[in-house]
Amino acid sequence: MKIGIFGIDSIQPGKANVKDERVDALAKMFNSGKKVYIQADLITDREKIKEADGIICPALNKDDLIISDMEFVDLRLERSSDEAEKKLMARFKEQLDKVKFLSELEISAEEAKFIAGYPLLTVKPVYLAAAEEVADRDKLLPPAYAEFGYISYFTAGDKDSHAWSLKKGANAWEAAGCIHSDIQKGFIRAEVVSYADLISAGSLSQARNNNKISLENKEYIVRDGDYIVFKCNK
Repeated sequence: MKIGIFGIDSIQPGKANVKDERVDALAKMFNSGKKVYIQADLITDREKIKEADGIICPALNKDDLIISDMEFVDLRLERSSDEAEKKLMARFKEQLDKVKFLSELEISAEEAKFIAGYPLLTVKPVYLAAAEEVADRDKLLPPAYAEFGYISYFTAGDKDSHAWSLKKGANAWEAAGCIHSDIQKGFIRAEVVSYADLISAGSLSQARNNNKISLENKEYIVRDGDYIVFKCNK
């Protein structure tokens, strides 16, 4: 996933782990050789932030985001000869004048397609960070990741303990595809246990003995913290 960084000079662009203590606990339980956290691509370039899935901004800089979008909206209102665009921009201007983000507006699929190439920032999910969060990237990224509508599920074994990123509301078939297309194509079922139940049991075998593992089909909606073993045809 791509995360835009706005107004935080101390964070450098590039790849960053979204640290998760659950990966650490699973690695200890399974004696894993490696820990694999979810990775985010941090974008600080103002011209490229529009490519991000969401934006992190200090709460004190909220108005700067609004102003950035307002400048573009005013420019389009001045220059556009398309009545549909001008109507949409007028609606955006009204929202921004209230010091509210564009993401709070209901935008149709057609309108979303229309503005897809625009450098608007607040049309994306925005995580407003408290001052104490800004100073610690490891503490800043996880809550922002969740705010942007993502969850984490896990696989683990002696090779590695692995966190996988998934949009909230996605199903087990989609989760299988995150790991490998062959697992998705050959999907039979998913064995699922919650992270809390797994940790409480102390081992996967004990979680099985405790009847905490459920067998799910493709349509199962994955929950944050699920530990999943995918069964598939090879």
